[in-house]
Amino acid sequence: MEKEESQNKKDKNLKDENSESSTEKQAQDETEKKEEVEQLSPEDEITNLKDKVARTFAEMENQRRRFEKEKDEAFEYGGFSFARETLNLLDNLERSKQTLESDESIKDKDTLKKLIGHIDIINKDMISIFKKNNIEPIKAINEKLDPNLHQAMMEVEDDTKDQGTIVQEIQKGFMMKDRLLRPSLVAVSKKKVKEKEDKQKNQENQVKEVKN
Repeated sequence: MEKEESQNKKDKNLKDENSESSTEKQAQDETEKKEEVEQLSPEDEITNLKDKVARTFAEMENQRRRFEKEKDEAFEYGGFSFARETLNLLDNLERSKQTLESDESIKDKDTLKKLIGHIDIINKDMISIFKKNNIEPIKAINEKLDPNLHQAMMEVEDDTKDQGTIVQEIQKGFMMKDRLLRPSLVAVSKKKVKEKEDKQKNQENQVKEVKN
């Protein structure tokens, strides 16, 4: 009995060994086949190398172009943020001028005229400096509202102007070359409500007459 059990164990171990050996051989065969498939001819290897070199050069060229573009933009618009902040000085000068002109205690006095004169000189000098650096004010008054350049803050009834015409500049806008530094804040014209109602009534009356 013991001999049979011992013999069975030996047979089982032998089968396991054979199975493992077969698995290893199969894996080895698959690896060899894979290597044979992956093994390329010299011509194919040269073609692959050429392709890799071409892709590498293309990527290098794209990086060079991106660098050149970023460098040019940094040179052209490097002072963009500084210029936009500097516009606050112009705004403050304009507010100071308006405050002084509305001050009844110094109104119509020579002191006020001198102060306003100095403020105007400073304002003109700053505008001149901006222009030298390709910063130009945006045209607004009597222009048609352009959402790319102007921001409408309010509407003003004005029958002498076409609908959407800028009649008041609340804050001056500026361009830096072809870039918007800040939009103009403006008031635009609109037709009076009464005129609109009259036109609507006339249209309704015309429709009635046609039907009759």
